[in-house]
Amino acid sequence: MAMAFLHHNSFTISMEFPASLSPSPPATFNLFLSIKTPRFLFVKKVNKSQQLCHCNSVSSSGQQLQESVVDDGGGGGGGGDGWDGKYDDGKGQFSNLVKEHGWQVRRMVEEDNEMRSVANIQAEAFYEPLIIFNDVFFNFFEAEVLAGLLYRLRNSPPDRYACLVAEATTSDSEVKQLVGVVDATVFRDASVLEHLSGADEYLYVSGIAVLPNFRRKKVASVLLKSCEMLARFWGYKYLVLRAYEDDLGARTLYANAGYKIVSSDPVWTTSWIGRRRRVLMIKQCNLT
Repeated sequence: MAMAFLHHNSFTISMEFPASLSPSPPATFNLFLSIKTPRFLFVKKVNKSQQLCHCNSVSSSGQQLQESVVDDGGGGGGGGDGWDGKYDDGKGQFSNLVKEHGWQVRRMVEEDNEMRSVANIQAEAFYEPLIIFNDVFFNFFEAEVLAGLLYRLRNSPPDRYACLVAEATTSDSEVKQLVGVVDATVFRDASVLEHLSGADEYLYVSGIAVLPNFRRKKVASVLLKSCEMLARFWGYKYLVLRAYEDDLGARTLYANAGYKIVSSDPVWTTSWIGRRRRVLMIKQCNLT
């Protein structure tokens, strides 16, 4: 196993590359990113004997990207068109997974412009502005977000990770604008499984973000419902997410969508200055 770190005053990005992933990464992994001005080169060496994997950011912004929401515009219930039944088994793509409130959700297309749009939406939502050199640092953070997205796409089987995107159901333009995004990943964390009866894996919801001009318009609610539909297709009974304890808007959104708090971060893990306490929220979906 090899690790590499990219440091900045406010954050550090670290990655570990195992051999147990399917497909396994090559012995040398090169990732070149070009986002607006800065360019970054990541080179990793892989030890194929390692059996575990995780990719994480230890920055406050990166943590927020994984555990927060930027949209409190409505609950997860309500009527709508629902799923239109289109699923391409061959490519693992979902078309119109959910279609409600004027929005439709599908799986992200692994194409350069769309992946950059996804990274931009999440970066806009979770970036913490700085007093000086803000544009440069934002570009750096956006590149970090894109790096994480590319890593997950490259190293995750299509039935264990999906990036879902929301767009308007009608548009005058031939190319519809992405307005929201959410990540759905299959996990098996023991500390979470102890709250899940009879399950050995679950679908973890993270990185949900909505463009500023489209917040409070139920985009996040439709994204959450799409994760539930995805869990049903993949056969997972539980959906899991985390929210900050003091973020009433996000907690209300999740509660309206059917998520219930089952635990909180231990006090000792939140005693450091700047570390916000999180709650673990779970929803059980009907597989039938």
